[in-house]
Amino acid sequence: MTVPGERFPRQRSVRNAGPPMAARTGDDSWFSYAAAGDEIVWSEELGAMLGQAPDGSELSRQVLARFVHRDDHSEALGAVTRAWAGRAATEATLRLLRSDGGWFDADVRFEPVVESDGMVRGVRGTVTDVSARERARREVARLARRGETVQPSLLDEDPATGLLTRARFADEIDRALRRGGGAVLVVRVEADRVAGGADQVRPERNADLLHSAARVLERAARPTDRLGRVGPSEIGVLMAGASWAMARRQSEFFVETLRAHPFVLPDDWSRAHAWAGLVRYVPDGDTGSHELLIDAEHAWRQARDDGKAMTLVQHPVPARDRQGSYRNRVSDALGTEQFTLYAQPILELQSNTVTRHELLLRVLDNAGGPQSPSQVLDAAERLDAVFDIDLWVVERAVQLVAAHPELFLQVNLSGRSVGDPRLTGEVERLMERYAANPQQLTFEITETALIGNLSEARRFADRIRDLGCGLALDDFGSGYASFRYLRLFPIDLVKIDGEYVVDLLRKPQDQVLVRALVQVCQAYGIHTVAEFVQDEPPCSCCGSWEWTSCRAI
Repeated sequence: MTVPGERFPRQRSVRNAGPPMAARTGDDSWFSYAAAGDEIVWSEELGAMLGQAPDGSELSRQVLARFVHRDDHSEALGAVTRAWAGRAATEATLRLLRSDGGWFDADVRFEPVVESDGMVRGVRGTVTDVSARERARREVARLARRGETVQPSLLDEDPATGLLTRARFADEIDRALRRGGGAVLVVRVEADRVAGGADQVRPERNADLLHSAARVLERAARPTDRLGRVGPSEIGVLMAGASWAMARRQSEFFVETLRAHPFVLPDDWSRAHAWAGLVRYVPDGDTGSHELLIDAEHAWRQARDDGKAMTLVQHPVPARDRQGSYRNRVSDALGTEQFTLYAQPILELQSNTVTRHELLLRVLDNAGGPQSPSQVLDAAERLDAVFDIDLWVVERAVQLVAAHPELFLQVNLSGRSVGDPRLTGEVERLMERYAANPQQLTFEITETALIGNLSEARRFADRIRDLGCGLALDDFGSGYASFRYLRLFPIDLVKIDGEYVVDLLRKPQDQVLVRALVQVCQAYGIHTVAEFVQDEPPCSCCGSWEWTSCRAI
């Protein structure tokens, strides 16, 4: 230990001490600093740990910059200052650099050197290699961070019902298809007012009913059955390994149970209307999960139209028939105004004003309430029936900007439409027909659309930009090669995927990621927009969390 008045002999530094030595403890690896002359002296053992002792002509500040990791400079200076000013030993864990470019962790103890007059004239330090300890600590911290940031399961739950989401339910069907035969059931559930009040069924009543219906089906299902919410008012049941006869009996039981059950809702009670579509699948069949769901959904509609409880599909529907029936559904929906548009404002932070809106497509249910179009769009894109929907949205967007010169809109496009050579021609035709300003429109394409066909996507992007429209990349960060697209496509705006924004205030890791994405886009001259900003409550009219509010158009 240092005692007042103790002096240390000057030791010549060793310039080439060879490779680093094993970890040392005790006072063998030491250094001393004397204020007079701003000089530092190191022991041979410490020089060996570093791989090379400091040059005798170097001042202490130069040694600090050379041998202490730059991110630890302030910590090292702070420890020296505390020891000097406080006249007491201080410890710090620092990263010290070796001459070969590597580094090691060290516990450094700083002790003041006090002369006989009571003044601090220098600092003595002892160094202990603690790389093994710190490496273990960092690994524990890393595993903890991974545990916090990795989603615990791919089986996402629908927040309204607690069942699997449609995407995860489809994954379960695909897994079951590889194992053998079975059946998929889709049940449509609607509320029926039986106890006084208004005649029209409010959308929230159907939501409450669906949640209760999910609990009823869970109790009635076998332990091996999987349930998922596959639509706004639809519940799917996967009966893997079930024979056709068993699946039929079980499905009939499900429908009868739902129709007979008295559902207690927040305002009163209700019986349920229920229709079902049951589809059989066999091992090594050509039909996938999405086709099975489309066939089951078509089957329950057929049951409702025919006044039956359930329609059975024992053999796969031919692909041409499936595509034709779905195109008819899309055409009917467009013709009967079952689609509607909502506008979500996009707030510019610099001016704190809404400078543009994103158009959101919604599907109206039987009660007139807006529902997410994901189910419809997913099926339409797979069956090559989505072009008419996209064109319907584009035409209404062009009409809006033509009627409102101050309005700037962003329009989502599907992957199939981006690769369809007809789309650009239709956009040109609509712009000319309505005398619209193309600069008021920005088209959004997703990463998955770009992945599908890079050549077609680039051709579309170039032609849209030639028209004067803007181009945005939607859901940035959710795909596979995001940063590459910033160089390949003339993108004006990037929308950061809401998954990284939704809990941004509580997740430091996502803060780092979002900050990096913004900096990259700035370097490329691209604007950025954050999705799922939740500083305001979700919109009451459509339940959207993407921006602060929305409004019907």
